[in-house]
Amino acid sequence: MTVNVALFGYGLAGAAFHAPLIVAEPRLRLARVVSSRREEITRAHEGVLVSDSADAALADASIDLVVIATPNASHSSLARDSLLAGKHVVVDKPFVTDLTEGAELVALARERGRMLTVFHNRRWDGDFRTVAHLMDDGRLGEVMLAEMHWDRFRPEIKQGWREVPAEGAGLLADLGPHLIDQAINLFGPPDSIYGDVGCQRTGALLDDYFEIALHYGARRVILSASTLIAEPRPRFALHGSRASFVKFGIDPQEATLRAGGRPDDIDYGVEPPERYGMLTVMAERQAIPTEAGDWRIFYRGVADAILEGAPPPVDPKDALAGLAIIECVRRSAREGRTLRFSPPG
Repeated sequence: MTVNVALFGYGLAGAAFHAPLIVAEPRLRLARVVSSRREEITRAHEGVLVSDSADAALADASIDLVVIATPNASHSSLARDSLLAGKHVVVDKPFVTDLTEGAELVALARERGRMLTVFHNRRWDGDFRTVAHLMDDGRLGEVMLAEMHWDRFRPEIKQGWREVPAEGAGLLADLGPHLIDQAINLFGPPDSIYGDVGCQRTGALLDDYFEIALHYGARRVILSASTLIAEPRPRFALHGSRASFVKFGIDPQEATLRAGGRPDDIDYGVEPPERYGMLTVMAERQAIPTEAGDWRIFYRGVADAILEGAPPPVDPKDALAGLAIIECVRRSAREGRTLRFSPPG
């Protein structure tokens, strides 16, 4: 059986991430793309229908799955329209910009018997998979301090919708969902939160820096991102009662796909030894090979959910929990104090 897919949006996310991963899953067929980039799409995907509006795709009875890779403010309305049209739905992160709307979408998907999931693909980064296995194996002991950074050096403000004030814009909305999703996958929801969010570049209209402290009793999990760091901090630094693990560099899958590589390339998601993280036990240091990253697992899970009734690869309630943390971070930053946190029911 084949699932016919309509992809909404063909910017960076649609063209570099979703389309190649959809094509790489044999049970999915990219049938339609909703975008104004007709020539680019037809060159890259022969035989795919292209339309300028979502209405034609939603009215097409042959479309089983809609993938939403449009600007963040449009996610909620497009997901609702797609579910009402009887389609299964994948939404790029952030899931939505309003928690109430997100909860309504989850309820609507359940009512309509449709799969709804969120593209938290960074669960399948190689470095994150390595960290998760080190923790599962107990090699770090009880982790009491974990730091996750996502640093860039972009002193010039790029033109585009991501730099214009709007719902779901800014660095916290862009990178926050990934970092928070990884944190709650490792440690669960926090007890309390302190957030620091700001604009640091000259002329910035949106937040381009954040630091989040998640409190779990005595444990601290620090999540931070900045656009003014030329010498990046460790992507992961975890310190436990038995050992520390420190890993630099970003998972290579994004760079591969943006450069035109394919998910079926033999070295896809594989890091060279010089990028391995270091495990330190007492005074002894050991390089830990990075597990291969594989975002294809997400769309394999989508096909399993639609065709075999498996759970979705990302429960949308997990995305709602992450968005609730972002709301708490913004409030903490405004008020300048630590806030108790309760995940949404």
